[in-house]
Amino acid sequence: MHISEASNSSGSVSEFILLGFPSRREIQILLCVMFSLIYLLTFLGNAAIICAVWSSRKLHTPMYILLANFSFLEICYVSSDVPKMLANIISQTKSISYAGCLLQFYFFFSMCAAEGYFLSAMSFDRFLAICRPLHYPTIMTYQLCARLVVFCWAGGFLSILMPAVLMSRVPFCGPNVIDHFFCDLGPLLALSCAPVPKTTLTCATVSSLIIFITFLYILGSYTLVLRAVLRVPAGSGRNKAFSTCASHFLVVSLFYGSVMVMYVSPGSRSHPGTQKFVTLFYCMATPFFNPLIYSLRNKDMKDALKKVLCASEISKNTEK
Repeated sequence: MHISEASNSSGSVSEFILLGFPSRREIQILLCVMFSLIYLLTFLGNAAIICAVWSSRKLHTPMYILLANFSFLEICYVSSDVPKMLANIISQTKSISYAGCLLQFYFFFSMCAAEGYFLSAMSFDRFLAICRPLHYPTIMTYQLCARLVVFCWAGGFLSILMPAVLMSRVPFCGPNVIDHFFCDLGPLLALSCAPVPKTTLTCATVSSLIIFITFLYILGSYTLVLRAVLRVPAGSGRNKAFSTCASHFLVVSLFYGSVMVMYVSPGSRSHPGTQKFVTLFYCMATPFFNPLIYSLRNKDMKDALKKVLCASEISKNTEK
């Protein structure tokens, strides 16, 4: 591996080396196969949800429109770093260009922020449906749903714009080795050849605000939802409400649990092995489990997925 010290006249590096998972060649090949399979299943699972919502008129409701957008976000989210990680596992150079590293940082954390916003929007939808059922059709209109979708996407990219601009001004003059599998915030700042307190403070403030504001909002929404559900007499309506909200809250727990361990827990960044494992969990495991959680616990989604699979089988047989 080539480690560049000063690659141009300004003294900044032109590429970074992503160490990833240093191990024997056989283990690296095994990791590549395993991660490739998880990535493929994640892609197919989330794409199946999008196809199910698109093809079933019964699912053309705000809840499922938000879910379809969330599934598309998960595909983009896992694609922002995993393909490069897979390429680097089997590569000898394991390099990423300076511009590519900054773009990866920006897109990954923009998707991460957008995920928090979408989870908040989905909790707002469930709060209205369960706590304000009579007002739900007049409040959660398709126009409001469209605005929420636009806000979540635009909010994610705009929230990380300032940290990304500040990161582009951080001086890197060598070494250029990142002990991680993608361009994460902490390892990048550790390579700065001069103190950058403004950038560090801004990035920490932005990430903390996004994490805590969205998490507290979601927690408050589901607290009110739980109180409302417990007042409903035992029966199918109560069980369906519990099932839907349990699916949402399980996804929230997976995402925020790992993110908080990574970016809020003190000392989590001082252990590279732990850092890689936790980051790998929230960038691969949560998008992988989301389709399973939403489809297995939702009867309407299961029925729509069965229709999509049946339609695809009929299409194959017709072609033959």
